[in-house]
Amino acid sequence: MLERLHFNKDTMRELLKIALPMVVSQGAFAVMIFTDRYFMSQIDPTHMAAALGGGVACFFSFCFFSGLLSYGNAMAAQYLGAGEPEKCPKVVTQGFIMAMMSIPALVVITYFVSGIFENMGHDSRQVELERTYYTILMLGIVVTLAKICLSSYFAGIARTHVVMICDVFGLIINVPLSYVMVFGKLGFPALGIVGAGVSTIVATILGFLAFVSFYLAKEHREKFRVMESFHLDWGILRRFLRLGFPSGMELFLNVAAFNLFLLMFQSYGVAQGAAAAIVFNWDILSFVPMIGLNIGVISLIGRFVGARDLRRTSEVMSAGFIMGITYSVILAIIYISFRYPLVEVFAPPQGDFSEIRELAAFMMVGLSSYAVADAIIIVSGGVLRGAGDTRWLLVASVSLHWLMLVAQYFIILVLELGPKVSWLTFVAMIFVIAVVYIGRLRGGIWRDPERLAAVMAE
Repeated sequence: MLERLHFNKDTMRELLKIALPMVVSQGAFAVMIFTDRYFMSQIDPTHMAAALGGGVACFFSFCFFSGLLSYGNAMAAQYLGAGEPEKCPKVVTQGFIMAMMSIPALVVITYFVSGIFENMGHDSRQVELERTYYTILMLGIVVTLAKICLSSYFAGIARTHVVMICDVFGLIINVPLSYVMVFGKLGFPALGIVGAGVSTIVATILGFLAFVSFYLAKEHREKFRVMESFHLDWGILRRFLRLGFPSGMELFLNVAAFNLFLLMFQSYGVAQGAAAAIVFNWDILSFVPMIGLNIGVISLIGRFVGARDLRRTSEVMSAGFIMGITYSVILAIIYISFRYPLVEVFAPPQGDFSEIRELAAFMMVGLSSYAVADAIIIVSGGVLRGAGDTRWLLVASVSLHWLMLVAQYFIILVLELGPKVSWLTFVAMIFVIAVVYIGRLRGGIWRDPERLAAVMAE
């Protein structure tokens, strides 16, 4: 792969210009999740574990549609690079159509998933809290999907500052509103986990309306001929489904594997579940902003694939790896050096925290060790996704995640080994995925001109 990397400072600046607003945007999303779980930790560890379980189950329930619609980023970027900007807003319209068509499936999914918690061996009080939080979040999912359509579109046309503004606006609404509703301030009753869920929905709706205001602004409306885009376009819809469906399935099956792993891990007990919640809270604060870099890489790679400028794709790869690995190394040093103080942030006001503290600190060492591998996965995945290599990503990533899940089943439920063995197996899986992705980049199949022509075909 090294012979394919070409550093160019102009490309680095361009990637930074696109990626940094998305890092802020994804960071705002991470802070929203982090804050909700922190507020829950100040009630008791059961509430914190419930917020993790309910939140992960919610994402699992709509992640296929999220992965599918998020491919609008690459689609819009490819049309922009190909000199067909009038097709970019048509991608949004097809996304809206698919989001509306997903409603019946989402209703069925919500019905069945809401009953899964009690079958995972969780404490009865935690089960009720998880179900309540999950159901509330699912009420606003269609708005979330519509928001994903617009967010992906603006990322694809390199106007990521719009995404940043709208998502930070949602954060500014969510955090104080969550505090007021969770703890009962300013005349509100103390709603606990219900307040956390309701405040998330309110912030999502207001954030979506902010996106709409930018989308329908006069300058943007005229430049991209937005008003001509509100119709079904079978060519673009078919291409969206062909390239986006594998991305949606990949995300769905991977999240399913992760969710099942997390639920199995929580069966060790409340202390182990709380330790996992703490570590994954810090993982979110590192991993989710890196998704901003992933989105920037997809956008630039998609644009250069549309323009058939393969040398620029090599420059994007080089810039992405430099940024991602540098960031992850800094985080790894922080996580391993300050693991105990970081864990103590989530210590409840009362009760014995020692068992949770020790296990979470051990798991923070694992988090530190796989941070760089995560960066490699995120950048490599962005390159391959932007180039339309979504079917290979589906097969490779899903196979490895489910192989890990089978191993976890035997470790946790059959052999009844301890949580440390389970965690080390999870960490090993991250490293294996990074190696496999690097192998795909080195092979260069994704750069074949005939294959790229097929990617662009409607």
